[in-house]
Amino acid sequence: MKIATWNVNGIRARQAQVQELLAAEQPDVVCLQELKASPEQVPQLLVSPGEYWTYWHGGGGYSGVALLIRRAFVPEPPAFSHPAFDFEHRIVEAVVAVPAATNLQALRLVSVYVPNGGKDFEAKLQFFQALRRWLAETVTPGTALVLCGDLNIALEERDVHPKERKVNQIGTRPEERALLAGVLAEGLTDVGRALDPENDALFTWWAPWRGLRQRNIGWRIDYILASGTVAPSASRCVSMREFGTSDHAPVVATFTL
Repeated sequence: MKIATWNVNGIRARQAQVQELLAAEQPDVVCLQELKASPEQVPQLLVSPGEYWTYWHGGGGYSGVALLIRRAFVPEPPAFSHPAFDFEHRIVEAVVAVPAATNLQALRLVSVYVPNGGKDFEAKLQFFQALRRWLAETVTPGTALVLCGDLNIALEERDVHPKERKVNQIGTRPEERALLAGVLAEGLTDVGRALDPENDALFTWWAPWRGLRQRNIGWRIDYILASGTVAPSASRCVSMREFGTSDHAPVVATFTL
């Protein structure tokens, strides 16, 4: 199973690049964030209706998330839903039946876009607190879950390049990091860090000026998190820094279920 997550920073501006990513990586699951489009505004024929089950969850020129699931991987229509704390079109979940060869009864896939907190820091904390409560209630022993997206928190100090670090800046505050650590404590593994524990340059977002992306002076705020029934099978997780024109890179992980 290959999963890609990408904050596209506008699906209409990045349509061709999403198509290029799908063609190059052939992911089974695609989680997108910051669509900046309602479902009616998503470009026609972005993906072949016969190739992916698709769910677009957006309300216009702000926020929005999506899930695309390859029909060859999941033959039956997924059950898409949103937890009660969803606001501004920030989270969507799909529960899918998976092939018997995986020994999983079902797989939960989640695409999430956490508020960055710049305009309303309290709303960001409330969203993350609700996310953790939801996971505590629903991630039970044996649950197969992969949660992907732009979490807008750098978990560790090394997840921000030294040249980008500032005292008490949003995205690095202790209360934010404690919330993300709490989410991981609900039985989830940070797949990218688990597979590359010594790499201090695993960045996924770069401010769009001064050539920061080219010099890899960025932040790691996009994650693929997996439950204990899935995480041990992860064999690869990469940030595709050189791909696309969004300020975020796609993150792609491969699991051998």
